[in-house]
Amino acid sequence: MATQGQNPSSKAGKVFDWDTVRTILQQVLPYRRRFLWTGALVLLLSSLVWIRPALIQQAVDVHIAAGDMEGLLRVFLMVVGVLVVEALVQYRVTYLANWVAQSVSLDLRARLYRHVSRFRLKYFDQTPVGALVTRHVSDIDGIANVFSNGLLNAFGDILSLAVVMAAMFWIDWSLTLIVLLPIPVLLWATRIFQKHIKSAFVDVRNRVAEINEFVQEHVTGMHIVQAFGREEKEAEAFADINGAHREANIRSIWAFSVFFPVVELLSATSVGLLLWLGIGRVAESDLTLGVVLQFILYVFMLYRPIRQLADRFNVLQMGIVNADRVFKLLDREDRMPEPTQPTSPSWSGHIRFEKVWFAYSDKEDGTPDWVLRDVSLDIQPGQRVAFVGATGAGKSSMINLISRLYEFQKGSITIDGVDIRNVPVDELRSKIGVVLQDVFLFSGSLRENLRLHDAEVTDDQMWTAIRAVGAERVVERLPEGLDHDVRERGATLSVGQRQLIAFVRAYLSDPHILMLDEATSSIDSESEQWIQRATEAITKGRTSLLVAHRLNTVRDADRIVVLQHGAIVEQGTHDSLLERQGAYRNLFEMQLSAYTG
Repeated sequence: MATQGQNPSSKAGKVFDWDTVRTILQQVLPYRRRFLWTGALVLLLSSLVWIRPALIQQAVDVHIAAGDMEGLLRVFLMVVGVLVVEALVQYRVTYLANWVAQSVSLDLRARLYRHVSRFRLKYFDQTPVGALVTRHVSDIDGIANVFSNGLLNAFGDILSLAVVMAAMFWIDWSLTLIVLLPIPVLLWATRIFQKHIKSAFVDVRNRVAEINEFVQEHVTGMHIVQAFGREEKEAEAFADINGAHREANIRSIWAFSVFFPVVELLSATSVGLLLWLGIGRVAESDLTLGVVLQFILYVFMLYRPIRQLADRFNVLQMGIVNADRVFKLLDREDRMPEPTQPTSPSWSGHIRFEKVWFAYSDKEDGTPDWVLRDVSLDIQPGQRVAFVGATGAGKSSMINLISRLYEFQKGSITIDGVDIRNVPVDELRSKIGVVLQDVFLFSGSLRENLRLHDAEVTDDQMWTAIRAVGAERVVERLPEGLDHDVRERGATLSVGQRQLIAFVRAYLSDPHILMLDEATSSIDSESEQWIQRATEAITKGRTSLLVAHRLNTVRDADRIVVLQHGAIVEQGTHDSLLERQGAYRNLFEMQLSAYTG
């Protein structure tokens, strides 16, 4: 896109960024017929502005001067008719412009969400959620305003100016030149206003993003804020951000508070010059009173679009700033690369790691901060393999790599002999079921969370899965059963209940490979027993990888892999590893002593 690679700060110095405007206009192409029809109506509306003053001039100079009341009535009815036509056209323009604006908003928001949802998890690790919310909501609303209250209206205002000036020159060019004397001053003031307001709007949008980021993060982490008694300190931090937002808005308001009085002063100056010269010429019979009145109306029509253009420019500038941020995000390519020659495994579940090295980020000196180091592992179809080790040993990283949530730097990972980088990402993830330690449930009913918007999943299928993993005791106790509103992040359910629901969700996906990440680390002993039964049910007949914190939960695993500092140091069954007197036995004895006090 046109905006790719451009620096936001460089754009802030531009009065009008035509590259971004062209990109904005491209969004209206699917609705170009309605957009062009709206433009035609704006053209019609602007071409009518000269008629009413001309009719009033005729009423004064012809009918009132001659005492022709019948003719005056006809002119009055004509003025009313013109007003009615203008009102009807204006109604249609407003409706169509907003229809196009909302359609563009709908498309852009859906496109942006679909684009961002394909990004690597590394991007979300580094980007505040509030910033993404701003892009999807207020920034896209700003782009929509360009079509509803910006571009076409600005075009109409400029056209109205041209029509009015043409009418004035046609009637009396010398008087028109006198009336237009303040215009150069107005153009100079407008230029200064444009430069100031552009940078102010960039600052406003940045402050809005900061507020969204702060509020989102602190509302999500409010339990931490309250647990550490940080309410006052965080309120002070928010007050600083809020104050910066106020100052940015005051800067933009100051520009308008100066610009509008200048326009009014220049408008009054034009009317004053008109009356001074016009009345004198009327006294000399060189000009009629009706023409003077006509010119006064034209002067007001001349300056009104100029005042409105300031508002249109406000909308356009804000839209350009918003669009620049949205299009930069759309231009960003941060998704997992798809294979050029996609290949599908047989999905028997044979997983193999070959000398895999992986780092989430680099150290300060630029070298990779390795999380996995030269890892090689062969997992046979249908095996239950558990990964154990201290926090940070690389257990979760192993299963994250298989789903290609992150990309490893060296080595290879294959499924049934096919490199996972040659498997389409959607296919790969659709064949893998995941149950995480921190179960995320969306706001809405339990049914919606189990189905995950897959309309083909029936209630009967859900109940089959619920009974298969032993979660019926949870669902049957909920007030509304499957219709129970679990609230955001499953706030109405306990940790153990959320974990069981995650098992049901994974069972419904009928995965070929199952991965359980610390599924029992945060639950009580009673819930752990239910989770253990669910684990046995869901892993039966599937290649299953279990990241374990409590070692007593993986005693029955076919193989236990012990990791230390990103490397495999031991692997075997529970009994064989205890006999080795190595790292696994040390971990087991440490946990046993911790549990026994």
